[in-house]
Amino acid sequence: MDRRRFIAVSAVGAVGTLAGCTGAAQEDGSQNSADSTRGAAPESAAERSIEVRANGEIETEPDEASMHVGLEVTGDSADEVETELAAQAEELRAAFEELGIPDDDVESGRYDVRPERDGTDYEGSHSFHLTIDDVDRVGDVVDGVTAVGADDVGRINFGLSDERRAELRDDTLAHALENADEEASSIAADRDVSITGTKSVSTRNVDVQPATADAPEADMQVAEDDTAAGTSTEIESGPVVVTASVEVAYGFEAID
Repeated sequence: MDRRRFIAVSAVGAVGTLAGCTGAAQEDGSQNSADSTRGAAPESAAERSIEVRANGEIETEPDEASMHVGLEVTGDSADEVETELAAQAEELRAAFEELGIPDDDVESGRYDVRPERDGTDYEGSHSFHLTIDDVDRVGDVVDGVTAVGADDVGRINFGLSDERRAELRDDTLAHALENADEEASSIAADRDVSITGTKSVSTRNVDVQPATADAPEADMQVAEDDTAAGTSTEIESGPVVVTASVEVAYGFEAID
């Protein structure tokens, strides 16, 4: 269930002279002041506005996860390392297929074979980026890839699918606009004026903050032991946070 929080941030201003829109002239007993007031051009309604900046925020459960999986190999020669990397990569791709991860959700990452810095051997690495559309299966994926020799499982990001992201973007913007309306109405009531409508709206930011979980190297042996015992590694995530910021200008008029 989404947890929605509305946050209206000040940065609020009234543009235009509110006293002038009520038509009340200040009296200071000076003829010059009175003449000056009579001679001043009246402020047009088009110049009067209340400007508000407001935020909206939604917390929701993730429906997608992504992670990096890596292979690391050492050998006496570059050819030996390349051959071993190719063999392990083939096993890893077979594991992806068995885990139900389609090819479109597997992206081959960095591939590197190089001499060891301190020694005569060679070392190589090959990484893959996975997208998992069922967050409840992340632990199974970790177990599956470590079982076939994956040496490095990096940070796991829990986020939103494109469809869910678009849906919550609209909802969060709607909440930000509701907050802006509420803030503008409060200002108008305080200044004894009436909102006449919206003059302009701009969107400043719509951000998705993913939740993260680590699969540290220290836990890789635990994952292997769990796989051997027939149990699944459990990886929990926190909520994903979607935020939006808007700026709205409202026209206003004096209350008769």
